[in-house]
Amino acid sequence: MSAVEIIKEGLFGGLTSVFNIALIVFPLMVFMEIAKDAGALDWLAKLSKPITRFMKISDDSAFPLAIGLVFGLAFGAGVIIQSAKEGNLDKRSLLLLALFLACCHAVFEDTLLFVAVGANGWFLLAIRTITAFILTAIVSKKIKLPNIDQN
Repeated sequence: MSAVEIIKEGLFGGLTSVFNIALIVFPLMVFMEIAKDAGALDWLAKLSKPITRFMKISDDSAFPLAIGLVFGLAFGAGVIIQSAKEGNLDKRSLLLLALFLACCHAVFEDTLLFVAVGANGWFLLAIRTITAFILTAIVSKKIKLPNIDQN
């Protein structure tokens, strides 16, 4: 394979991936705006308040958290970035949300992929979730993280 073919294949593969991610992220952004206007985000925030309170993150983190858990970091990143740009997430919540999702994201897809190759899905899901909660709890309690108002 020549260098030109490698570059061509890499460029095409990268652009295809970006396009596929955009096909998911753009509708999610539209859905997020509709859900916000319909009050669904308020309902989700109330429903997940015990989780967000335990993790010591803002209630506005509930929707990006749910998207990251279901769709993963690549797709959830668009929602997380949009929420941060709108000022809905302070730096502390953003960091803790990212930490949690780094340990436990795309729970359905990843778990099913590993189950397909013989892993115990329940064990994998439990370990990822427990690890995410423990690390997030430790960081939220032990490390002083600045709020956006303090900067």
